[in-house]
Amino acid sequence: MKYDRIDKELFIMNRKNFVSEMDQSSLAVFNSNDIFPISADSTMPFQQHRDILFLSGVDQEESVLVISPGSKNKAHREVLFLKETSKQIAVWEGAKLNKENAFETSGIKTVYWLDQFDRIFKQIISEVDHVYLNSNEHLRADTTVQTREDRFVNKMRADYPAHSVRRSAPIMHRIRSRKLPIEIDLMQKACDITKSGIERILGFVKPGVWEYEIEAELIHEFIRNRSRGFAYTPIIASGANACVLHYIENNALCNAGDVILLDVGAEYANYASDLTRSVPVSGRFTDRQRAVYNAVLHVKKEAEKLLVPGTMMDDYHKEVGKLMESELLKLKLIDKIDIKNQRADWPAYKKYFMHGTSHFIGLDTHDVGLWNEPIEAGMAFTCEPGIYIPEERLGIRLEDDLVVQKKGSPLNLMGSIPIEADEIETLMNE
Repeated sequence: MKYDRIDKELFIMNRKNFVSEMDQSSLAVFNSNDIFPISADSTMPFQQHRDILFLSGVDQEESVLVISPGSKNKAHREVLFLKETSKQIAVWEGAKLNKENAFETSGIKTVYWLDQFDRIFKQIISEVDHVYLNSNEHLRADTTVQTREDRFVNKMRADYPAHSVRRSAPIMHRIRSRKLPIEIDLMQKACDITKSGIERILGFVKPGVWEYEIEAELIHEFIRNRSRGFAYTPIIASGANACVLHYIENNALCNAGDVILLDVGAEYANYASDLTRSVPVSGRFTDRQRAVYNAVLHVKKEAEKLLVPGTMMDDYHKEVGKLMESELLKLKLIDKIDIKNQRADWPAYKKYFMHGTSHFIGLDTHDVGLWNEPIEAGMAFTCEPGIYIPEERLGIRLEDDLVVQKKGSPLNLMGSIPIEADEIETLMNE
């Protein structure tokens, strides 16, 4: 890992928060991700399952966390099972966590090697009635591929059919949605790295560069600042490409007069940042481009004010829709007849702004969270309105990462990254 070791107090607190939500006479199990194969002997770079990472800080494959707060054996109330390291593994793969390192990382004192799991787990589960099993219940999850966690769930149900099953996901969604100060610091670091990348490319963009060259400049800056790279597949979309919401080819020439939509963000210590800026290839916005840009920026600024404790996300998105409707009327993209004839399930503004304004962010770019409960202080969201006009080869989206405060406007983790049109032009022409 490239990042500095995270204070284990974060993981100690996270486990404490999880335990506070558990039923009595229960335990919970969390598994690491697989290393996913490509073909032959090739694999994808390993990325840890966010839940075991959140609860333990362990960032390596073949790891299992068992939490059993009522265990009669105090040593078994928190247990890590790790792949046993050896001199041979160290030569071929690099050093893995030993038992001392595992404690320094997680704050968990009891560590066994993975080949002891079945025997030890049988002792622990015999004392409880319920088992919390983990599953991916994100609203947008693709669960086609079976994971290590899925295989464990199947084995657990077969081996211990008399135990009743509880779901870990609702608890994880609740406790992961409220960020602790250590987490906010890590997210700020990811945003600061993203800032370095944006500042680098503002002096690089000009007519004749390719979208993938901008991507290369960004990844260079991210990695040299101890990021693993992009937190998600980057979108570098010039001209009409900016009207394709999930454009990821990044293989077009950037032409004079066009605007480039940059939806990019660095990760740090597995925490994501998610930024969007729209910059003119020639270094200056046209009057029309600036008008659309300022309309999006106005909606963003007003939307941020709504991210306060007590707000319901459904109400928030409806209010942002009204803000966007007003701006589209001013830009003459819609008129009052369009509004009069609009469908309730597809308002007129959706023709030019068809996606949501905010999502949770944290260990995942589209992080888990409580969509149907009021916003609370400590929750982190993006704010990303946009206007997309294919007939004008113009797409503008602006996005920052925000942490809800107890009072007042949210903390903007990207507040130091240029966003005003004049700022962007000045930096591009220095």
